[in-house]
Amino acid sequence: MGIYPIRCAASRRSGRIVHTGSMDLISRAESWLCDMDGVLIRDGAMVPGADKFLDKLRSSGRPFLILTNNSLFTPREVRRQLAAMGLAVDEEQLWTSALATAHFVHTQRPFGSAFVIGQTSLHEAIHDVGYREDDRQPDYVVLGETQNYSFDEMTTAVRLVENGSHFVATNPEPTGQSPEGSLPGCGALAAMIQSATGVAPYFVGKPNPVMIREGLNILGAHSKSTIMVGDRMDTDIQAGAEAGLGTILVLSGVTQPDEIDRYPFQPSRIVDSVADLVDEL
Repeated sequence: MGIYPIRCAASRRSGRIVHTGSMDLISRAESWLCDMDGVLIRDGAMVPGADKFLDKLRSSGRPFLILTNNSLFTPREVRRQLAAMGLAVDEEQLWTSALATAHFVHTQRPFGSAFVIGQTSLHEAIHDVGYREDDRQPDYVVLGETQNYSFDEMTTAVRLVENGSHFVATNPEPTGQSPEGSLPGCGALAAMIQSATGVAPYFVGKPNPVMIREGLNILGAHSKSTIMVGDRMDTDIQAGAEAGLGTILVLSGVTQPDEIDRYPFQPSRIVDSVADLVDEL
């Protein structure tokens, strides 16, 4: 059976969220795509009930894939971080924007070349699809989140883009979060190159539905029988809606209840957290 987007609303009564939306949405879902930050983890800790949510997906035979726009870490590193928070996930169940970007450039120009700015995770992903790194005449300039970017690297990227290299970036978020506050994100670094060259990057990560379609292909799933769970209207829910999935917004992350109606697209359902879905699986 298919999943069809259903307009839903959330209101507050006596200080708590009251949700409306199709309960049938979950019973019809055969596969699940799930964001990580704000959905399963937050501020370095597991969102309460996230372990039970994943356990229930497994026990009910529903395949799932965790999608994250965070390109800083390899699936191996993410798996270890999640395990330390009490969440058991296989590396094969993790799809990062670094992996998605590497897959994208390979599908466009197989076994090409790229000048890469990013952490080891992005360099590994590019290498694993058969790309070689080139700082002279690459097919692509590939930008990801990094904690160690340099002026020289940004200068090289600007000159390569000016000379015709295609500009691709892992994700559009302008900031990242840390216990000390905001950090410059991939979107902010991309804006620097765009401002210098006049060339806008192609962002592969959410809300680009290409990341969703890649996830569906990995699961062997169909959009009409898959749910996307996320905490951001402007990435997770938008990507899911554009790819034709049923969408569930959780309020355990970024989006606040009074922000939802600002968007022209709406989630199929709204819940406080993934813990609210356990009994329905």
